[in-house]
Amino acid sequence: MKNQSSNRYRLSLGGLALVASISCVTGFAPSVLAQTVSSSSAASVASTTGITQTAATAAQLYVNTTHWADAHYIINGGGQLNVAMTAQEGRKVVNLTNLPAGATIQYRFTYFNGSFAVDAPWSTFTLGSLSSSSVVSSSIAPVSSSSAPSSVAPSSSIAPSSSVAPSSASVASSSSVASTLCQMQQTGPTSATVNLASSSWATLHYAVNGGGQLNVSMNQSGGNNSYVINGLAAGNQISYRCTYWDTAAGFARETALASYTFGSLSSSSQPSSTPPSSSSIAPSSSSAPSSSVAPSSSSVPSSSPVASSSSSVASSVALGDITPLFNQNTALEPVIQYDRGDALVTRFSDRGRDRHAKENHFQAYDHYLTFYWEQRTAAIEIVDYVAKGGTKIVMNVRAEGLLDNAQAENRWWYVGRNTLAEYCGNGVMDRVNVPGDSRFHYYKEDSFNCREGRAIQIGDQMEFEISQFLDKGGVLRGRDNYYGTTYLYIVGQGLVPWDVTDRNAFVGGLFKQRDSIPLPVSARLGGDTTLHVQMTAEPDGHFQQMANNLGYENGQPFVLGRRVHHTSFEDGSHDENYENGVFTEMVGKAGTRYINDRCSDCHERNGRAEVAGVGQSLDLWVFKVGDALGNPHPLLGRVLQPEANGGATSEGEAVIASWTESNGLRKPNYQFSGVQPETFSARLAPQLVGMGLLEAIPESAILANEDVNDSNSDGISGKAQRVIDPVTGETRLGRFGYKAGTGSLKHQIAAAFNTDMGVMTSVMPNPDCGANQTDCGPSGAELANEHLDNLVKYVALLGVRGQRDYNKPEVIQGKAVFEAIGCQGCHTPSFVTSEFAAFAELRSQLIQPYTDMLLHDMGPELADSLGEGEASGAEWRTAPLWGLGVSACVTGGVTGLRGNAPAFGLDGQEVCVPKESYLHDGRARTIEEAIRWHGGEGANSRANYNALSATDKAALQAFLKSL
Repeated sequence: MKNQSSNRYRLSLGGLALVASISCVTGFAPSVLAQTVSSSSAASVASTTGITQTAATAAQLYVNTTHWADAHYIINGGGQLNVAMTAQEGRKVVNLTNLPAGATIQYRFTYFNGSFAVDAPWSTFTLGSLSSSSVVSSSIAPVSSSSAPSSVAPSSSIAPSSSVAPSSASVASSSSVASTLCQMQQTGPTSATVNLASSSWATLHYAVNGGGQLNVSMNQSGGNNSYVINGLAAGNQISYRCTYWDTAAGFARETALASYTFGSLSSSSQPSSTPPSSSSIAPSSSSAPSSSVAPSSSSVPSSSPVASSSSSVASSVALGDITPLFNQNTALEPVIQYDRGDALVTRFSDRGRDRHAKENHFQAYDHYLTFYWEQRTAAIEIVDYVAKGGTKIVMNVRAEGLLDNAQAENRWWYVGRNTLAEYCGNGVMDRVNVPGDSRFHYYKEDSFNCREGRAIQIGDQMEFEISQFLDKGGVLRGRDNYYGTTYLYIVGQGLVPWDVTDRNAFVGGLFKQRDSIPLPVSARLGGDTTLHVQMTAEPDGHFQQMANNLGYENGQPFVLGRRVHHTSFEDGSHDENYENGVFTEMVGKAGTRYINDRCSDCHERNGRAEVAGVGQSLDLWVFKVGDALGNPHPLLGRVLQPEANGGATSEGEAVIASWTESNGLRKPNYQFSGVQPETFSARLAPQLVGMGLLEAIPESAILANEDVNDSNSDGISGKAQRVIDPVTGETRLGRFGYKAGTGSLKHQIAAAFNTDMGVMTSVMPNPDCGANQTDCGPSGAELANEHLDNLVKYVALLGVRGQRDYNKPEVIQGKAVFEAIGCQGCHTPSFVTSEFAAFAELRSQLIQPYTDMLLHDMGPELADSLGEGEASGAEWRTAPLWGLGVSACVTGGVTGLRGNAPAFGLDGQEVCVPKESYLHDGRARTIEEAIRWHGGEGANSRANYNALSATDKAALQAFLKSL
């Protein structure tokens, strides 16, 4: 590797042009709510957490909190154990028994303090010493690297955690892995031993009788890993699995979940239905670090801690006839982050950008440039040796196109002194060749934090940005100069979405202007998918961004799916720029009947559609239609399709003929130019953000809130929709659409292709056709599954913008009002997504969508004449509230000249043109109108809102607009 020490202090100066726009997003006040408590704040932690010796061979770990808490501890330098703490006398405890005399206990805690999660520092206690609260150890972590501390997402079950991926595709089957490698047998009256034949490391994950999951490093000796579980009794049920390093393959594998009854003769495995997959191996040479794909154990740090209570409640709810979308047999995509033993490895994707993330004067960061799907994504791997006691960080980058030899920069350590895109750790990456891979591989490594003038340490905040300046001779189409996304990496922890310390106008010479700081966990509405704060004054771009944790292999599928989203199925054109040319494979697929010819016409910028004027075509709407009994209409089918081609006749169109207005509220009156359906339901195109996360919420968690008969007499019932999977015929939980009429994201997208654009897919291959219609077009899939899957991945992995103004007193007050007047009775604040979700980005995420995903009767004022499935005309699925505060600017778009800012670091002249259109038909012109339309089960909250003071009403609206 070339010596880069000479580049440590070379400054990267972003351009000094003047350009900008007024953002619809209000500014953040500076705030640093760190996840990890530093040693300087140890005293405050000590009063909250600690350990008490309770007997000669016993001790109790405790956290003085009524919220969730997890204990992480090591006894006499052995394997680290991570357990969910239990409630006892107003605090959370873990009791340690049968301890050796004089045992040394290293311990720390992860707990929720009521506002955000906290990681307490490591402490040490010797059995026989005085009982005490936590005393911070002089070392940051236990000495043994195999048991080094890590933030643990609490788990209430043995099921794989968010950080656990499947094993390699080369495995014949998971059951064979389980039966031949990870085996348990009774080895004593109260003990069982798990063995795994491997000459490298292995980790055991197990739970006894459904209790908290324990994750321990196995003992390696003579080509075998083993671990003894003591204290067992006859009949104990042990669930377990192993993660291990396959030395022959060069990456880690994970065995299937298995179960063992203590006292029986054998274990029974529960294998995955499909072989797990593995990613490609990154470069390996004498001058560059090798990169590998491995599942992480559940002890990998999580940037968004998961509340343990949610999963335990959800797991006790019976699903009945509902088949879950995800379970332990789901084929899992590779994890984003894993503990390799010698390093913490984080793998993710990026895309090319026009300018830098903090340059609001340019307004040129969030948008997409021409040919964004060609040569303009990168797969990035951070190998953090510092996290495991080493001294350096290595960053491997796989580009789709050849980068310019002199401009393949990877800038680390933001300083912000002379520009808002200035870093002190610069330098051109080295290129390495990977046999058999035609893509382009680069790397950078360093052990010096030039921002602080010292060696890199755990907890350092490394903001970085990779430049994708393409080699001019290798560019297929479009320009060659691109920057990348600005990321914040916390050494020893991982990627986190960031906020900034200030939003002031730029002043040359000041150090760390607009410095990036971690966005508090409480403001990460989308968990680890949450986007960093928008600092570029592009108010229409909030819903179009890659998830912050987009997986290593998902950059290209994401942008390819985006291309499908923006392509016309009539002429193949791309709607953002004519230079993007024609997607010839999509030409002529629209019809025979349809509503619109591309996804993005209805979901412009992935936002809600705006309400058309009186008499104007409602081509951004869907009209569900039926006969007098609610069955598909014999002359129209299930959906009104005004457009037609190939000689077919139009079904006519619907328009808003007039509005009926009363007491400041308006209601649309519709007119049909063709057949008047006896029953119908008008639906405005909704926003698309967060749909993958909503799909990943466990069915049990949603059903836990179902109260069909209002058994608690709170006036709110809540009913789950049940739908039929169009592929398998199984009953699924309804999730998507205003009445939760589809059970998965693929089902929802395929349904939109089918009726909205008239494009047949393998999921829904038959056109919408009434019993008396004869010219509906042929059956059979027209769109390749590859394009459908890419579009599903694009929509699923869109990032969620974080909460804004989270530390403003009015917003904090508004949240309390929200709870006090009963809004959360339907708008459930948070869920934890499934640990079995196929996409790693969405797995085991603590999210805050503010929906219960259930159907509620909203009264006759909002009722349509047509029901859907088990939903009546008056029942609607609770709308998620994330994105509410930025949706008007996304819908309305912008006006004015981009850039031309009055000063460097001030917003440019492109400004938001807000257009508010809330509820299923856009009738509500403000958030207050939407609240006032709540009837039925929402009537009590509406009455409570009306009784609020003007101050409380304003606070509530400020809170809702912060989401």
